[in-house]
This record gives sequence, structure tokens and C-alpha cells, in this order.
Amino acid sequence: AQALLATYGQERADGQPLWLGSLKSNIGHTQAAAGVGGVIKMVMALRHGVLPRTLHADEPTPHVDWSAGDVRLLTEAVDWPESDRARRAGVSSFGVSGTNAHVIVEQVTPSEAPARGPVAAGPVPWVLSAKSDAALREQAGRLLSFLDAEGAGVEGSGLRPEDVAFSLAASRAVLERRTAVVGEGFAELRDGLQAVVSGAAPVGGAVGGKVGFLFSGQGSQRVGMGRELYAAFPVFAAAYD
Repeated sequence: AQALLATYGQERADGQPLWLGSLKSNIGHTQAAAGVGGVIKMVMALRHGVLPRTLHADEPTPHVDWSAGDVRLLTEAVDWPESDRARRAGVSSFGVSGTNAHVIVEQVTPSEAPARGPVAAGPVPWVLSAKSDAALREQAGRLLSFLDAEGAGVEGSGLRPEDVAFSLAASRAVLERRTAVVGEGFAELRDGLQAVVSGAAPVGGAVGGKVGFLFSGQGSQRVGMGRELYAAFPVFAAAYD
């Protein structure tokens, strides 16, 4: 609190204090999720135009010199309407393991176009999954229809193979039957989808491969963690082997 008073609580315009809230007051200890939870809370506050009330903070602690700057606790919800200046919120999360988030979140003005990801250099994988082989082929067919509807590969369509790859990997459920098509452009990817639809391309269950185990813990107290798990749990030992 003293750091906030010294950094953000000085020389503020009348009626515009730094409002101080807390994620912990709403949902308790969040540990490693505190940073992302704070970001989500402030993004929602921006969307709804309201700074939510901090619970259990009716009386500021006497151990902080609140007169040293203009910082106030959100003992009640405060309207946060749009104005002629961008709205911003700071999220700071730290604990025994160190800082896991310190960011400034700022609203996006309507005139700002969202930044697009980098153009992929080389082949792009499109991953597909479904509950059955038939459903997997149907999904490939729907994706072909989508490409035709969007005019994929046509100049000015705005669709990029890497954008489709990201959406397939990040926005869909991962189910039992899986396959992937790889290509450097829409023509090659289309050929791969056609092979899936026709049954010429192989499909399988969970993708195999080597598994890596990382036991990061929070310091020296976790030394030997994997060894102890191996000795105590036969299921883990079998998976590790």
C-alpha cells in the first residue's frame, strides 16, 4: 500500500483517486492463478464500467499512512464510465514464490485494429479431433465447406492458414479420434482435408510420443519429489517407465 501511495497516489486530479481492490477478498487465496485472476477481474470491470466492491474492507488498516497520497479502498462499487482518456488498471500479484504478474491493462479504443499474429514461415498443421472416425471425416468436410465459403486462397479474403491452425488447436475440444493435415498453403491443406474425407489419410487415438516430467516446485524443498512419487505410486512409476 505504501508503494502504491508513493507511486500512483501523488498529484492526482480532484475526485480521481487511485482505487485499490483485491481479488483475494472475492475468492480467497488463488496461489499461482492470482495474476491471471486479477487480469480477468479488471477486464470484466472495463467491460461493465464498474469497479467492484472489495469485500471485508470496510475499515482501512491503521498500519498504513493513508494521508500520504490519494489512494482509496473500494468499500463500495464505483462507476467507471468511459471518458476522454483511456481507462487503465494495474494488476500486481506476488507471494512466497515471487511475482507472477505485474501489468497495466488499458482499454482498447474502437479505432485500434487488433494486432494479428506473425505469418508462419513453412508448413502449418491443422489438427482435427472427434469422437469417431466418421465424425472426424465430417469435421474435415465442414472445414472444406468453410474454406469455400470464405474464399480461402483468394486475394483479399483475409483468411490465413496460421489463423485457422490457431483456432483449431486452441478453441476446440480435444477428443479421442485425431488426425492432422500439414501444408504450406491452402492448396496443400485442402488436399490433406480431402484425403481425410475420402478415408485415404490415417486417423488414430491419442497421439503418442515421449513424455517429459518437470517438477519445478517452489525451491529446494522439492528436491527428490519425482523419486518419492515413483516409490509411492505404482501408476506414476508405470507412466514414467
